[in-house]
Amino acid sequence: MTADHAEQVLAIYQAGIDEGDATFETAAPTWEVFDAGRLPAHRFVALGEAGVLGWTAASAVSDRRVYAGVVEHSVYVHPEARGRGVAHALLTALIDSTEAAGIWTIQSGIFPENTASLALHRRAGFRVIGRRERVGRHHGRWRDTVLLERRSQAVG
Repeated sequence: MTADHAEQVLAIYQAGIDEGDATFETAAPTWEVFDAGRLPAHRFVALGEAGVLGWTAASAVSDRRVYAGVVEHSVYVHPEARGRGVAHALLTALIDSTEAAGIWTIQSGIFPENTASLALHRRAGFRVIGRRERVGRHHGRWRDTVLLERRSQAVG
C-alpha cells in the first residue's frame, strides 16, 4: 500500500464506516493521518482491473518494548469485491508479513454483528479471547466488540 492507493483505500474505508458495523470511526481520516498510524511493512492492497479491491493494515498496539510483537489490524473490502476471496488473500499476506517480522500476536476488535468478519478471522486461525461489553458509543448507542487474536506458531 502506497500513497498512490490513498484515494481508493480511504474510499473503501469510508464505505465500511458508512455500513455501520466495521468500526467506531465515523469518517475516514486524511491520508497523512492514516499513513502515520499504520506500519509500512504490514499493509497491503488487493488490486483488480478497476483498482483497489481491498486493503489490510496493522498498527502497533503500544510503543512499550514489551509489546513490540503485538499489532492490531483492520481489513476492508470494496462492497462490489466481497465474496471473492479478497479478504482472505489480504489477511494471508498480513499474517505472512508479521510472521516473517517476528510479530507474535495479531489482534482485532470486531463488532459481534459483523459475522462475515468474525468467520473470516476464525478461518485464518484467530480465536476469540473475549467480549468487551459496552466498550464504546457509536451513533448514540453502546456497542460491544469481540476481541480476537492470532498467535504466531513461528515465534515462541
